[in-house]
Amino acid sequence: MSVRDLGRVFITGADGFIGSHLTEKLLSQGFDVTALCMYNSQGSYGWLNETARKNPSNLKLILGDVRDAHFMENAVKEHQTVFHLASLIAIPYSYHAPESYFETNVRGALNTGLAAMKAGVTRIVHTSTSEVYGTAKMVPISETHPLQGQSPYSASKIGADMLMESFYRSYELPLTTLRPFNTYGPRQSFRAVIPTIIGQILSGKKEIKLGALSPTRDFSFVLDTVEAFLSLARTTDEGCLGETFNSGSGVEISIGSLVDLIAGVVGTSILVSTEEDRMRPKNSEVERLLADASKLRRLSDWKPTVDFKEGIERTVEWFRKCGENTAAAQYRI
Repeated sequence: MSVRDLGRVFITGADGFIGSHLTEKLLSQGFDVTALCMYNSQGSYGWLNETARKNPSNLKLILGDVRDAHFMENAVKEHQTVFHLASLIAIPYSYHAPESYFETNVRGALNTGLAAMKAGVTRIVHTSTSEVYGTAKMVPISETHPLQGQSPYSASKIGADMLMESFYRSYELPLTTLRPFNTYGPRQSFRAVIPTIIGQILSGKKEIKLGALSPTRDFSFVLDTVEAFLSLARTTDEGCLGETFNSGSGVEISIGSLVDLIAGVVGTSILVSTEEDRMRPKNSEVERLLADASKLRRLSDWKPTVDFKEGIERTVEWFRKCGENTAAAQYRI
């Protein structure tokens, strides 16, 4: 299968969970990468701090903010491929600070898209989320499923998705959108459900606190999600332009069953209690997410390669080595 030359690569949200793994993968393959990390007073590159210390010759690290149009226009110049991952993603916080989500997620997409057009990039891969589908009306969920803004976060991502799609239709921006279902693995924030469960169990708790246990999710290991991004960037099939592609395992598991699986991997038994503060508002909970990723599989040779239990084992081992305090302190976006 022929692949397109990515040229110089620009990644927003490179200091975050998925972004750092994507950055490291591209560096290992010899690409010249500019990694945009969120500006902060500590001068931290988030999950790329260790990579920064190694100082690879093909990595340029910059601190900035996607909300600044002038900054983005200058930063994206002379790059051929853009991966746009920068986003505010914590759903619970979006109920309390919705404006900040629209500023980062919608305005950030606006500035990234405009900068990419002015730079004349040959491919931009925009990051969506399965949360835009809301509670499934039919499963598995294909890209034609209706979009439902069941939280301020999901509404902001729907806005960003539609804005980017309009740039393709209005200005022929060479855009493709990846819509990952739930991604998990090393470096993920403790606000996500799998690290929340792992962190509470590894801290020695015999009773852990969670939100609703009945919702089901479709989980993919982070390195499989990275490969999905790369498959869309590399394909020479121009039929991908202006299109959205799901990535997911095609297997769902309830949060209650997930707890049992993780407890089994750790080698313990626990009780689970429901904490009101962890519950979403009544009409906001997404009850079921199950991906139909056949469209992406038809376009490329992509498919998930990490078995779910194996992925959980690798994630638990990473958290054991890393420690909760280190993980929480380093997590950026």
